[in-house]
Amino acid sequence: MTTRSANDTATDTTTGGAGAHDTAERTATAAGIEVRPVAGHVGAEIHGVDLAAGLDAAQVAAVRAAVLRWKVVFFRDQRLDHAGHVAFARLFGEPVVLPRRGKASPAGFPEIETTADRLELGGRFGMEHDEWLRRRRHTLLRGWHCDHGARVDPPAATILRAETVPPYGGDTTWANLAAAYDGLSAPLRAFVDTLRAEHRLGVGYQPRPGDDAYVRHLLDHQTATVHPLVRVHPETGERVLFVNGYYVEQITGLSRPESAALLELLVEQATRPEYTVRFRWEPGSVAFWDNRATIHLAPGDHAHLDHPRTMHRVMLTGEVPVGVDGAPSEPVVGSEAGRW
Repeated sequence: MTTRSANDTATDTTTGGAGAHDTAERTATAAGIEVRPVAGHVGAEIHGVDLAAGLDAAQVAAVRAAVLRWKVVFFRDQRLDHAGHVAFARLFGEPVVLPRRGKASPAGFPEIETTADRLELGGRFGMEHDEWLRRRRHTLLRGWHCDHGARVDPPAATILRAETVPPYGGDTTWANLAAAYDGLSAPLRAFVDTLRAEHRLGVGYQPRPGDDAYVRHLLDHQTATVHPLVRVHPETGERVLFVNGYYVEQITGLSRPESAALLELLVEQATRPEYTVRFRWEPGSVAFWDNRATIHLAPGDHAHLDHPRTMHRVMLTGEVPVGVDGAPSEPVVGSEAGRW
């Protein structure tokens, strides 16, 4: 996704503002596609485009504008194969190539990670999948996350494609972090603008008694970064409440009780129903979201169902976040900008 100067200030792309809405509508009309919002603050379906056939410049501009305006967009009934998925992603940025992928991911396409890999993790660490999830998601807000948020340069965007989905269950939910920030009171916005927080892989995991192979894995793959609690979006200039329930460890400069209370308030704010959208997947569905301005919640209602759920994702490389004061995120351990 194209970026702009961190010091630029957007005047027409504030959350829900007429300028951003008008821009998205104009570009969609010019490209001959239809953007149908599906919730008040986040999410839109895009119709009239065949992703497998390729997009012209006007269509690329329209999709980009819709993603920036609605934070996540959905395409139905697409017939993308792996090569088409990567080609579509490249229209909007440089795909991430992960150094390690599970065996379910397709050979010959290093940009694609198959999320069925997640089902392998429990067995790898000596736990059934359900137990592994329980130890990771021990609070109601723990599952909410952005992709690879503990890195110093989290991905700019993610494009997720459904191959096989259960006949019911398995929905994904997204939250608009720019709308959540705007919804805070002015004094609280002014306060959080000044704060930074450590994001760390494995925060809050509850170890098994005795030896725990997953704890050893986390210690061997430590990743942590101090990010601004409010980041300035590099394309729209919006202020984004950069919190989630999965990676955030501690607000810098606050005591543990103060930090815990404020983080709970902010994540609850971010995930209020009015700032969210829930998507029902079908085979051939594609979701394209701005990983800088959203958090999402993977489904937890399908693991007990005897139906496969196979999804393929491509992530686009991102930039180092910048706070309201213009200061960038600082790596603590385990990541370096531009290197995966």
